[in-house]
Amino acid sequence: MHDMLEYMKLDPIHRRFFHNNITFSMMYAYSENYVLPLSHDEVVHIKGSMIRKMPGDLWQKFANLRAFYGYMWGHPGKKLLFMGGEFGQWSEWNYKESLDWHLLSAPSDPHHAQLLDFISQLNQLYHNEPALSALDNDPAGFSWIDPHDSDNSVISFQRRSKDTDDTLIFISNFTPVPRQSYRLGVPESGIYYELLNSDHTQYGGSGLINAEDMTSEAIPWQSCSHSITLTLSPLATVVLKRRAGSVGKEGPTTKPTTPEKTE
Repeated sequence: MHDMLEYMKLDPIHRRFFHNNITFSMMYAYSENYVLPLSHDEVVHIKGSMIRKMPGDLWQKFANLRAFYGYMWGHPGKKLLFMGGEFGQWSEWNYKESLDWHLLSAPSDPHHAQLLDFISQLNQLYHNEPALSALDNDPAGFSWIDPHDSDNSVISFQRRSKDTDDTLIFISNFTPVPRQSYRLGVPESGIYYELLNSDHTQYGGSGLINAEDMTSEAIPWQSCSHSITLTLSPLATVVLKRRAGSVGKEGPTTKPTTPEKTE
């Protein structure tokens, strides 16, 4: 995750120029069975804690970290998150001291407890969704939807199992700019819903979520035969899933015209 950490440290305005940092790992992802480590080496020796590595004001720091963790949980490979990173400890790890557990209760800022809640939800997602583990070491378990949207600093990909109904779609927006009516290719016709959004107010986000179902259209997009439109939350990772057995909108049909009668 070193390349990704370097990317996350950047001010979002500059991330478009380093887009390869978040896509390069898939060039060698299946050459070995590997771990995605955010180990103690990343939070000692004046490197700063995970939350201190994030740019921006307080809200943006936590939003960046949630978006990053969402991307990490969706990425193939086993996860390693060193203690303290799950609630945004400000200080570096120190073996002589305990973690700053006091940050999880008042009068500390609630963002810490909300981040911990988000990590809990990510773990539940990982436990409940076969697509995140069933084919973790198989290239068939992952597919890019769009790794090229560097102008918007957005990436999207699928995680799959042997059952197509398990497929999850991850979309990460690594800028603080919301993207309204963003068109996204989807693997199948159907009705999609938001399974998780790191921008939910429950986790300390702005609450710009996709509360309504998204019905696919027969509009080819990003090498997919169907597509949907959705709102991309600022500095957020969104997870979508198709409702099993659902069908999207078919292509446009043209009614046969009846020629006008002439006198």
